[in-house]
Amino acid sequence: MDIDWAALGSVFGVGLVTTVALVGLFTLGLVGLSRQERASAQGGSAALARTGAYACFALCAAAVAYGIYLIVA
Repeated sequence: MDIDWAALGSVFGVGLVTTVALVGLFTLGLVGLSRQERASAQGGSAALARTGAYACFALCAAAVAYGIYLIVA
């Protein structure tokens, strides 16, 4: 059995970067929702925070859907 260590390292690196990016994006969405709640509690408008949070969640969903597409196709 011969293991291609370069390919294994490449897959590990891409997986690590993608995981950190998705978790960071989801965290930004949660922060946006918490800021939206805080702004609405103080009587301000929070449309920008809500829109940003929804955009982050949509990008997460798109990345997951693309990953599933790559696996299935």
